[in-house]
Amino acid sequence: MSGGEFAALGDFLDDALELPVPGKDGETRTYRIIGPNARDGLRIERITTLAARLAAGGEAPTAPVLDDDEELDLYRMCLGSTYEQLLDDVSWAAFRHVALTAMMWITADRETAAAYWATGNAPGKANRAARRSASRGSSAKGAASTTRKPGSTSGTRAGSAPRKGKTKAKGSR
Repeated sequence: MSGGEFAALGDFLDDALELPVPGKDGETRTYRIIGPNARDGLRIERITTLAARLAAGGEAPTAPVLDDDEELDLYRMCLGSTYEQLLDDVSWAAFRHVALTAMMWITADRETAAAYWATGNAPGKANRAARRSASRGSSAKGAASTTRKPGSTSGTRAGSAPRKGKTKAKGSR
């Protein structure tokens, strides 16, 4: 196999994300996030793989997955040189969204990151509106139900026995 069969990695591998983020000052800036070095990329992969396994109901690891420094540096590893600038420029919600988008890009691919960026939901996880409508138990056809809901059961009902001690004889005061 000769070296001419493969293009150089830089010819097709995009090693950066450019994300437009509104700052606390109201101005939108584009932040360029460079992919992590190999060592950090491996750490990020390990962290997210174990987290996904735990979320899916797998067994908890017997030894600590991360030491305190690794846990604290997860976002720093994902954001690289833009970490400090983002901390200063944007709100917590924007910072977190950028960091999680970068994490999706690092651990999956650009399409997964773009889907997360656009929706704020991890791929395969329904957004809030979809979860709400699914939990309502609406019919697949979307037709309105013609069955009436039962009325209130408080008060008297036909055929029910009178409550003891609360009835008065007819004509008495």
